[in-house]
Amino acid sequence: MQAAWLLGALVVPQLLSFGHGARGPGREWEGGWGGALEEERERESLTLKNLQEALGLPTGVGKEENSEGKEVWETTETQGEEEEEEATTAPSSSPNPFPSPSPTAEDTITYILGRLASLDAGLHQLHIRLHVLDTRVVELTQGLRKLRDAASDTRDSVEALKEVQVRAEQEHGRLEGCLKGLRLGHKCFLLSRDFETQAAAQARCKARGGSLAQPADRQQMDALSRYLRAALAPYNWPVWLGVHDRRSEGLYLFENGQRVSFFAWHRAFSPESGGVPPSAASHPLSPDQPNGGVLENCVAQASDDGSWWDHDCERRLYFVCEFPF
Repeated sequence: MQAAWLLGALVVPQLLSFGHGARGPGREWEGGWGGALEEERERESLTLKNLQEALGLPTGVGKEENSEGKEVWETTETQGEEEEEEATTAPSSSPNPFPSPSPTAEDTITYILGRLASLDAGLHQLHIRLHVLDTRVVELTQGLRKLRDAASDTRDSVEALKEVQVRAEQEHGRLEGCLKGLRLGHKCFLLSRDFETQAAAQARCKARGGSLAQPADRQQMDALSRYLRAALAPYNWPVWLGVHDRRSEGLYLFENGQRVSFFAWHRAFSPESGGVPPSAASHPLSPDQPNGGVLENCVAQASDDGSWWDHDCERRLYFVCEFPF
């Protein structure tokens, strides 16, 4: 805007001076040069009008002729300044001189179609991401299935190793029982000096590949008695055997479920018998066995004379294991 006013300030005075300079000769040359002066004035007016339009100046202010025929040029600088002040102080709420046109039906349809295209593109991107996620889920599922298969194989391998370990321990126990204990025919007996209940003693013998001792006849009973007496002399320790009547009182069975047909119970001294039982010499004041009833259902053998005694199955005693050979 300042550049426009500067251009107007430079051009307008030149035009004014040109007009005043042409005014004097005009009087002298009215006769021959009158038509030329009129044409020159018209060109000046047209040039000034074009200049005002180019600079954005109001075109209402121009030149006026006075009563003497002189041209009076009105400067528009003061008016321009006033208009600029009015434009500056005008409130911001003044109406827009170039209001936007109202949208037509075609514009609305175009806008809706553009939004639908954007939504379609967004849905396409979501479908792509869902496809990627589905692919990833399938890969993870396959990996999880492989891990489960590997875990199952590992579990089977562990179970197989446990079985091998159990068989190895049983074989080791069997060999140890026959090497360190008493070998008798197709059996081996091995004394354990650990205190255990009858059930725990049976479990330990089974883990080593055997069971609690089950003497089936007098020969095995005498051989086992000599072995225990030699191992525990000069003391007398009761030792668990694999004999019990837990299933039914008075019905004595071996641990393998077979019925016991041979017994070696302790018998007290009786004058009426006319003799002294072998076990009475070692335990003269002890009553006949078995005498515990339902409270004593497991059988132990005395290490000094080999007699059988019934005891509470939860009592902790030495035990002797039997292994096949």
